[in-house]
Order: sequence, then C-alpha cells, then structure tokens
Amino acid sequence: MKVTSIITLSVLLSTVHGWTVKQSFRGQNFLNGFTFFADKDPSNGFVQYQTEEGARSLNLITETQNNIIIRADANNVTPNGRPSVRLLSKERFKYGLFILDLEHMPFGCGTWPAFWMLGAPVWPTGGQINIIEGINLNTNNKVSLHTTNGCTMENVFQNQTGKIETSNCNTVVSDGGDGRGCAVTSEDPLTYGAEFNANNGGVFATRWTSKRGVQVWFFPRNKIPADITSGQPNPDTWGIPISDYPFVQCNPNKFGDMQIIINLTFCGDWGGSAYPSSGCPSTCAAFVENEFASFNQSYWSINSLTMYQESSVQQRKKETFLVLQQP
Repeated sequence: MKVTSIITLSVLLSTVHGWTVKQSFRGQNFLNGFTFFADKDPSNGFVQYQTEEGARSLNLITETQNNIIIRADANNVTPNGRPSVRLLSKERFKYGLFILDLEHMPFGCGTWPAFWMLGAPVWPTGGQINIIEGINLNTNNKVSLHTTNGCTMENVFQNQTGKIETSNCNTVVSDGGDGRGCAVTSEDPLTYGAEFNANNGGVFATRWTSKRGVQVWFFPRNKIPADITSGQPNPDTWGIPISDYPFVQCNPNKFGDMQIIINLTFCGDWGGSAYPSSGCPSTCAAFVENEFASFNQSYWSINSLTMYQESSVQQRKKETFLVLQQP
C-alpha cells in the first residue's frame, strides 16, 4: 500500500530591515530624558546656564501635554550673561535614527542655538554631529561633523542637496585639521531662523549607521512624510537629504557613544567672532546684556524627540507538502 506523509516546512523569504522606538519624549515627559548643564559654557558664550530649579524660577520652561518651550531670559538686563538652558540627554546612543519635531527655534542677533550630539570622553575624540546650528541672522541651517584625524569627505561623493563648505572632518588643528570640521549648509531658508519659524517649523531626521554614515533630512511642516507621522519611519523613501556623510574615508569608530545636546548660547567663539559682519548693532556682549526685549524669539518649541534603533525581521511562510511513499 502507499503511505502518505504530510510535511510542513517554514521557508525563509527575506529579512526586512526597519526601525523600532528606543526612546520618545514630548511635552510634560520631555525633561525625563535630560539633565540641566549649569557650568561655564564650553564655547565661551556670554550666557548663564541654569539648573532646572533656576530655569523654572525664571519661567524659562513651559510644558503642556504635547509640547515644551525652552527659552532664554527676555525680561532683564544681564551684565553677567543672559540666562539660558543647555540640556544633556541622560542616555548615550551608538547609531540610530533621531527625529526632532520642532515648531520654533531661537533666532536673532547674538544667538547661537544648536541641536547636536557629542561623544565622550574628551572633545573631539568621541566625535560630534551638529544637526541644527546657526548664529545671529543666519538664514540657512548648517550641518557638520567634528572628529580627530582619520575622517574626511574629500573626493567622496555626497548625495545631498546642501552646499559643501568644508570637507576635512578632522577638527584638531595640531594634527592637520582646520578647526571647522566638515560642514554642509542647506540652501533651503525654511531650515533655519525667521522663515523656519514663520512656517511653523518642521522635522529634522538624522540617520547614523556604521555602513551608511550620517545623513540629515529636513521636512517643512506641510511636507512631513506619513511614515514619520505614523511612527514607522522609512528613510529609504525620503529622497535626497540636506547632508550626506558616507563612511568611505571615515572610520566609524571616530564616533563613540553620543549624548544629545539642546542649547542656546550667546556670542561665544563662533557667534561673537562673526558678529561684526552680521549686520547686528553694537557689540555682541553689549547687545546681549542690554537689549532684553530683542530676545523674545530666543526659544525652542519642541513637539517631540524620538530615537529609533535599527531592527530586522525575518519574513517566513509555511509550506505544506504531501509525500507519497511506495511500500
């Protein structure tokens, strides 16, 4: 007689790569992910960074269920520097997808806002990724990397919409760098300052992986991809980024475990040195000290910050076979 056997096999079709939420902060829980830095400004700004207690006593923090506003003082003459906030993430990150939904950024004469990531232990040995940065009356966002020797974009194809300013990521002047890192400036004025704020902001998305390097995208408020809104981001569908830093001639190990930093300083090494040619009045320190009413635009209005980690899922299907065997 014939013997019939039924065999069911699980067949691997493919491995799908995606992104899963690691941490997400918004509104009244935003500060759960951060500490307040209240020491001297490392970039030598004319600023008094506040503790959380100090910031709240000066009304520099406003929280709602879905939004947080982080501002500088705009009510007082400040001969010792303008009170402001510098936040450091409690957790450090090694690779990921970082999505910031931002409604308003600080802007105006004397300001130097930044949203960035910094490695440890000593700058720049752990690397630095500047995602949002500008000074004074700048109209376009600048993205940059800072490393020690061994990371460059020279003769590397960068698939991006932004303009290359500098290509050598090495920031150590004594070891062949020029102190500026490798910088790309967006050619879209909606990415920074007055036009960004007038357009109700948008989303900055940063992908950092060992294989692809670092890419930064910006989406204006009315053009945010649906996959970001739904919490299922797919960077491969987003088109060309503002900046693209492939790790072709850059050792991925130049970037260590990174801490997210959100800060607003005034004047400082970059903002102060560029102030005389900025079109702003007086001197930087004098303006920041005395013209307090001019700093009513010196605030971050953040809807959310979500950190994703790369994940992979194996897609399988079951196949059932009938096997006839002769006795």
